[in-house]
Amino acid sequence: MVGVRQFDESEMLDKALTLFWQKGFSQTSMQDLAEATGVQRGSLYNAYGDKETLFLRVFGVYRDAYVQKMREAMDKPKMREALQSFFEFVIKSMRTGAPTRGCLSTKTAVGIEALDEAVRSAIRDLLDEIEKALDERLSRPDDAEKLALSPSDAARLIVTHTRGLVVIERVYGDEARMRSMADLLIQLLLKPKVS
Repeated sequence: MVGVRQFDESEMLDKALTLFWQKGFSQTSMQDLAEATGVQRGSLYNAYGDKETLFLRVFGVYRDAYVQKMREAMDKPKMREALQSFFEFVIKSMRTGAPTRGCLSTKTAVGIEALDEAVRSAIRDLLDEIEKALDERLSRPDDAEKLALSPSDAARLIVTHTRGLVVIERVYGDEARMRSMADLLIQLLLKPKVS
């Protein structure tokens, strides 16, 4: 029947996400996706048109889940705990898998010379959502004055720092080093406690 998908889209998207994460966007072909998902290449083309459209669908599902879990991690009463929980979530996400999977958005952004504008926009939207969620959390009443920077500057710095953690994970593979860098940033972001 034309227009009816003959596969479980949720299961297929999950398998495609795993493959994009392992190989990166630029190194993944439609044939690779067909083999990894168990869905014929023609069916993938019929359902999504091309690899980019499929990637954007996968990335959208990933983004929504990631941002929701990140917001849950930051929903702590004290700012220091919220930031520690945020970094715990981020580091755990990067360190999952064998080999570790790193960061999908950063891997995609640096994986090819010239990103297609739709892919660049999807990554930018995710980073903007992360920054917005951080800014909202850091702007809670009585918390903003605890920061050494404005909430929006702190949020932007944290997003930039997490991209650097991706490189540390790839190069050193050292979770303790990643955690110490996160702790150091938290220390720099928060004003010293007055005795």
